[in-house]
Amino acid sequence: MEKTIDETKQGTALETREQQANTRKLYIESYGCQMNFSDSEIVASILSGEGFNTTPNMEEADLILVNTCSIRDKAEQTVRKRLEQFNTLKRDKPSIKVGVLGCMAERLKSQLLEEEQIVDMVVGPDAYKDLPNLVREVDGGAQAVNVILSKEETYGDVAPVRLGSNGVTAFVSITRGCDNMCTFCVVPFTRGRERSRDPQSIVKEVGELWEQGFREVTLLGQNVDSYLWYGGGLKKDYEKASDIQKASAVNFAGLLDQVAAAYPGMRIRFSTSNPQDMTLDVIEAMARHRNICKYIHLPVQSGSDRILQAMNRLHTRQEYMELIDNIRRLIPECGISQDMIAGFPTETEEDHRETLSLMEYVKYDFGFMFAYSERPGTLAARKMADDVPEEDKKRRLREIIELQQQHSLWRNQQHLGKVEEVLIEGPSKRSDAHWMGRNTQNTVVVFPKEQYQKGEFVNVRIEDCTSATLLGTAVGYAQQ
Repeated sequence: MEKTIDETKQGTALETREQQANTRKLYIESYGCQMNFSDSEIVASILSGEGFNTTPNMEEADLILVNTCSIRDKAEQTVRKRLEQFNTLKRDKPSIKVGVLGCMAERLKSQLLEEEQIVDMVVGPDAYKDLPNLVREVDGGAQAVNVILSKEETYGDVAPVRLGSNGVTAFVSITRGCDNMCTFCVVPFTRGRERSRDPQSIVKEVGELWEQGFREVTLLGQNVDSYLWYGGGLKKDYEKASDIQKASAVNFAGLLDQVAAAYPGMRIRFSTSNPQDMTLDVIEAMARHRNICKYIHLPVQSGSDRILQAMNRLHTRQEYMELIDNIRRLIPECGISQDMIAGFPTETEEDHRETLSLMEYVKYDFGFMFAYSERPGTLAARKMADDVPEEDKKRRLREIIELQQQHSLWRNQQHLGKVEEVLIEGPSKRSDAHWMGRNTQNTVVVFPKEQYQKGEFVNVRIEDCTSATLLGTAVGYAQQ
């Protein structure tokens, strides 16, 4: 059952009184994927009930938490450097407690407690509800650790505290964990097996965000397209479900239909998609609802079938291209972005050229591109030599980035002269006289402020562009 506006106001007032009664300060930093930032909001909510309010000032904190990423070595090294800085702070203020959360906590566990003397607490991504107990252990002078992975936890019953929010856009987590054992990825080991959240709790959270003035949500998961709710449990156990459970099961297309129909004024995005799991009914749901943004982040990682097989990506180059064709056929204006890895073990120049040719076929709007980074514990690290020379990795990555910049500029040029709906998210980073927002394809649009306000939908005529940004002038409010 949805809350009424009065009930939501009462709940907000209660939260405010709780926050006013809190006496301790929590400083939290997040690194890595959007899931980590979403998890930090869950952590802040749990600790709010334990006497902590968040603070942007690290020096006044009683508890410092770092929500970490293990997807690349660079991310882990960044966290280690931050821990060194916290160590300096702690020498001046010994009462400060420091905890490491998330994927790096899950992967390194005891090493963090033993080698990093600054760390008082290590908490894995499925153990956040245990934070009140762990904080009490740390307050008592002990080190605390809980990195147990769960088969059920989705945090669907926790109302996140929106950290650093612009008040317009928000994340809503719908799945946890991942069953896709890509050979380069640590996520299945750090976040556990895949399970989905009750769709009613998702619709309820979206409704609460709408009543609070948010106008766009991003449904989050390591692999949103494989969302499957059948009454609880792991996705891999679905075949054991009863006939009644299967008859009432909700897949991702069904969830999109529910959320979009319940709040037609709310923009809906989702991330991340896995090509092997994106079915035609998801694309059809996107085409069916005006408020589902016409944008898909669709990581491919490589254009070579041989490398895709080595990565254990359960799709081929041809299947990926057919998926692109279906998206273009049903949603011609759809924006598509990519993840790409350069220099995966055994990658040859021919494999690299296959990647470039796939990029030419798709002409992505933008992308996230990286040189291969061996991650301890993954199958690639255990079974495959990191044998591509560093200079070749860097050159191939540079060629991928340069080609993507060309395609991004070309895609943005296709918007010139068009009038497009933009949701205003806030001031432009470069000019207080301009607003910044995004169109349905997730492309940044900048235009003069005039009389418009943050959180409003505005029609903008696109007049110029760079490879990253559309520039234009507002011509009126958009109809919702």
